[in-house]
Amino acid sequence: MGKSSPWRGRRAGLPAKPLLRALAGLLIGATAALSTIAARAATELQLWHSLDGANGALVARIAEEFNASQSAYRLVTIYKGPYAETINGGIAAYRAGAAPHILQVFEVGNGTMAAAIGAVRPVAEVMRAAGRGIAPDAFLPVIATNYLARDGGMLSLPFNISAMVMWINLDRFARAGLDPDHLPETWPQVFEAARALKRAEPSRCALSTAWPTWAHIEQLSAWHGKPVATRSNGLDGFDVELVFNTAFQVRHLQNIVDLHREGAFTYAGRTNRGEAQFVSGECAIFLTSSSLYGTIASQDRFRWAIRPMPYYPDVVDTPQNAILGGGSLYVMQGKTEDEYAGVAAFLDFVLSFPVQALLYRNTGYVPVTRAARADAEAAGFYTRHPMLEVAVDAITHRPPTRDTAGLRLGNMLQIRDLWAEEIEAALAGTKTPRHALDDAVARGNAVLRLFQRRTVR
Repeated sequence: MGKSSPWRGRRAGLPAKPLLRALAGLLIGATAALSTIAARAATELQLWHSLDGANGALVARIAEEFNASQSAYRLVTIYKGPYAETINGGIAAYRAGAAPHILQVFEVGNGTMAAAIGAVRPVAEVMRAAGRGIAPDAFLPVIATNYLARDGGMLSLPFNISAMVMWINLDRFARAGLDPDHLPETWPQVFEAARALKRAEPSRCALSTAWPTWAHIEQLSAWHGKPVATRSNGLDGFDVELVFNTAFQVRHLQNIVDLHREGAFTYAGRTNRGEAQFVSGECAIFLTSSSLYGTIASQDRFRWAIRPMPYYPDVVDTPQNAILGGGSLYVMQGKTEDEYAGVAAFLDFVLSFPVQALLYRNTGYVPVTRAARADAEAAGFYTRHPMLEVAVDAITHRPPTRDTAGLRLGNMLQIRDLWAEEIEAALAGTKTPRHALDDAVARGNAVLRLFQRRTVR
């Protein structure tokens, strides 16, 4: 008890003052080391996106693998809600000086983003400044045309590219006395099957679609080689006129209205929230994006199949090609050159074969480059998983025409809502299909004229 503490004076033979000097030296060295680490800290990059569930988890995994592949940059992925919320949030953030480095935008926003010259830095420019190449002809044909700037370079980077396909519940078909081995290919066959499904199970959904304007205006038109608008659907310029109110589109909407009155077609809203009805087994036939694959493949409630979109055989012998769904990555202005170098490194990483393979093998998205498609075929992937090739075939089985190479309309988020209002009016019986589509075209053209005047100014 009377002995002094070993920390008073001597410890292990070391005098007190030299000990303090040694500790001070260690602290100085540690501080210097921390300063060096801070100086070398990874530059943070932000990617705002709209993918949730299985697809959102895949985006997080891609970011993790990119971060692990190098130490100069750290990519942070932030889910910002549905597509419309993400693009609106990204534009608002840019105006406030707080835009992310990369913004995922769905195909509906391409017209708005293409006109936002001051807010968007073209991907081709970002890659060129970083000494990395990106050539449009490296991509599958219809993919490249959707994302080109006026100078012919890539405006944004194709990322999660999908196509609309037809999903079928094989168990519901069997219970309705329909042959699961001979599934419908044409719209008349789909209508007949939907009526049989309704008779077999009157309280359940027989046929429905997500994104009704995408299904019954945009894809319907392109699949049959018909334009939605002039000037190559807006790819050749913003001074366009909508033209989807022909006898063909009116006839199709009339068929959908008739089926709806019979209870064999269920309207599932303006977005893709109705997909849950197919996933749960409530709907037997559902048209929506191939990107639903990750969700469907993880469930074991029923047997299912993917088939191409139906067509009218009296209009075309063979469908033309689908226009793209999904999204691309836009680079926002206002960042440092070091940050742009990091963005270029990430975009290059996205195009690498391992990441492309990760996407098309797990999601229902398609390979975006010719090389990735060739690798998939060489590996026999689509031989083993033929249903996943349905989406790829939909956009590649025939070369796109100028009327089916894509869709780029300004303010298309607003325009789609106007179109949906008119489809809803037809389904409710307050307008004839002819009247509804005429009004959809007229109202949409008014918005396009306003967008054109603002863009030119």
